Order: sequence, then structure tokens, then C-alpha cells
Amino acid sequence: MQHTKRTLWQQSKPWVITLIVILIYIWAFSGIDLSSIKETAGEVTQSILNGLFHPDWAYVYTGDGEDLINALIETLAIAFLGTFISAFLTLPFAFLAAHTKRGFSAHASIGKFILTVIRVFPEIVLALMFIKAVGPGAYAGVLAVSIHSIGMLGKLFSEAIEDIDYGPNEAITAAGGTSLDGMTLATFPSVMPALMNYTLYRFEIAVRSASILGIVGAGGIGAPLIFALQTRNWSRVGIILLGIIVMVTVIDYLSGQIRKRLV
Repeated sequence: MQHTKRTLWQQSKPWVITLIVILIYIWAFSGIDLSSIKETAGEVTQSILNGLFHPDWAYVYTGDGEDLINALIETLAIAFLGTFISAFLTLPFAFLAAHTKRGFSAHASIGKFILTVIRVFPEIVLALMFIKAVGPGAYAGVLAVSIHSIGMLGKLFSEAIEDIDYGPNEAITAAGGTSLDGMTLATFPSVMPALMNYTLYRFEIAVRSASILGIVGAGGIGAPLIFALQTRNWSRVGIILLGIIVMVTVIDYLSGQIRKRLV
């Protein structure tokens, strides 16, 4: 078996790429002002870790509606409403942005542009805007998650619609069916598993986002977390972080199991 002799560039290419990556890291870290790190950084880190190992278990449930359980439920409600409401609102944008035929279509470019504009604004920025419009609370959080989810799900939904086989639609039309028949009997059944899969995946992300929206006053577990940090109540910080970890882990597991059945 004859081996092709490698050129000098082919032999040195991996080393050159590695050197470039190392230089980029060195350049990036050289811009960090280490002198800005406070002398109490180590003490604060130790206190947070101590709070994680010695959490305030009494805060889990107090019965007054201001405990960990209620804050986590509110966070889940924000993520759930923000995701699944937006999943329905996303469908028109997804069909608008999908290239269902060969070639360039003006409606698809318009739809993609709208979804791109929506995705530009992260949830935290949208939350700040909606807090000014509707006031602080969970409602602002739901609106922020919903709007951003429309942009994200719209992109994923449109790609799923573009990838389906349109043969069944053409067969229904050839048999005398209408476009609505083709959409309800062929398009939706074909694309629904992918849409549900993307919606559940987006719900996982929304749970994480909703966990921090309370920091700016948009409801959820973020509000008691920032208050505990400001008051240096490290045991309270510890139990809140543990609650977030457990919530996100359970949601990821359940969502993953459901998505496996859909695929």
C-alpha cells in the first residue's frame, strides 16, 4: 500500500492552529485586570460554599407564600407559560419564514428577518422593558420569556417545516383535497414530533432564564436569591442554589425522557 508523503504544511498545520489558539487565550486573559479582584473574594467564596453545605432548610417551606417552594413554582410557571404560549404564537411566523419551495421567496426572507429581530433581545433586556410597561412581577417575566421564545422557536420550527417530505401533501392535493386538508392531514402530523421536541428543549432553557429574571424584578426565584446575596445570608443563598440545581436537573431529566419518546 502506497502512502502519500505529507507536505511540511500538512505536518505543521495542527501545531500552528494550537499555537494560534494558545496566543488568543493569552491575549484574552492579558486584558483582565486582576488588581480589581477584591481582597474579600476568597472570604465570600468560602462563605457561599459554606452556605451550600449548611443550607437554611427552614426556608424550604414556611407556609406564608414567601418560601423556596413557592418561588420555584413561580419560576416554573413563568417558564411554562412563556414557552408553551409562545409555541402556538410561533406557528404563523414559522410557516412565514419557511422556504417550502425551491428558490428565493420574499415572504420567507421577511419572516426570517422578523424572527432575527426578535432574537436580538435577550430575556433580561425584555424583562427590563416589560417591567417599565406592566410593572414588576411574574407577568413581566412571562412576557419576556414568551417574546424571546418566539424568536428562538420560530427559527427551529421553520427549519423543521423546510425539512419535511411534501410528497403526502401533493398526493392529497392530486386526490382532490384542499391545501387545508394537506396541512392538517400531512404537514402537521409530519412536523409535530419535531415541534414538540424543540418546545421541550426550549422549556429547559426557559427554566434557567426564569431563574435569573427575578434579579431585575420579573418574578421567580431570582428575587429572593439577590436579596439573600445582598444581605450576605449565605445559608439562604445555599438552599436557593440547591433548589435551583434540583429543579433544573429534574426538568432536564423529564424533558429528555419525553423527547426520547418523541424522536
